[in-house]
Amino acid sequence: MDQEGELVAELWGKKDEERFFLESLKNYAAPEQLFYSTAEGKYLAYWPKGYKGPKTTLQSRNALIGSFTEKWVANLIKNIVDSKNYFVVQGAICKKIGLTSASSADVIISKSKERHQTPDNILLIIEVKMSIVWNWQYINKDKVICIGDYRTHQGNPGLLRSDSMLKAIGKSINIRVSSIESSKIPILIIGNTPITKSYMEKVDRLKVSGIIQGFWSINPTPLDNSDSLKKTDNCGFYRFDNIKELSDNICKILSEERNFFSSMKSNRELGQIIEIANRQKTYEEKAQMFLKLVRE
Repeated sequence: MDQEGELVAELWGKKDEERFFLESLKNYAAPEQLFYSTAEGKYLAYWPKGYKGPKTTLQSRNALIGSFTEKWVANLIKNIVDSKNYFVVQGAICKKIGLTSASSADVIISKSKERHQTPDNILLIIEVKMSIVWNWQYINKDKVICIGDYRTHQGNPGLLRSDSMLKAIGKSINIRVSSIESSKIPILIIGNTPITKSYMEKVDRLKVSGIIQGFWSINPTPLDNSDSLKKTDNCGFYRFDNIKELSDNICKILSEERNFFSSMKSNRELGQIIEIANRQKTYEEKAQMFLKLVRE
């Protein structure tokens, strides 16, 4: 459903993580739900590199930061598309393309503001894979301090997590194969970290094949005093450095008519399809005939 909130005017940074912790501590979470407790009695967002003391597993923060970042992204996108009279919807359901109540879309841009959507109204699907990037120390309910970027702690945040990447890829493929009606809907994965080297070629292949239109990071400076990955060779991964850069790319995707298609046919079949499609008069007619035949 629509999530009301203050429009976001800047990309992700330390200020947003600090706000998450302070708002959570003030309104609904105890320090033990947000931080690990070290042997020295410190409350930290992540176990520091080299920490040798006893460790516990913290699961309670995942749902809280997930809800916070999805709403944050929705407000960011709303700021970009508001003037176009589009709606930004959280938790959208569209059973025809595999978006169910158990696996709804994190954020969509749509012609309709309803939670239950039809494929022809959905303009863009966004899956949010964001988490706490920096390490933070809890001082009191009114104060947390940043003690280092992700190189200083043992956690793998955001798109650096293999399970986050695999879940995003799996959900996107499920949408693509659920119905031909999903073929015109772009899919983006939005995170707040770079990706690992092992996924650099994979995300480019996913973009070139049309399954996912990009893994985008909206955190300009995830590393302190050091640059991070800007983009992969074919821009399957791309880091945005300001709102205008993000806005231009969102608007470009919304302005272009796209078609996803996939098939495995023999060279002879493919040659016949190309020959028949080429008999059409215009590029648009050639494309429509090619897509019709390749899907049969």
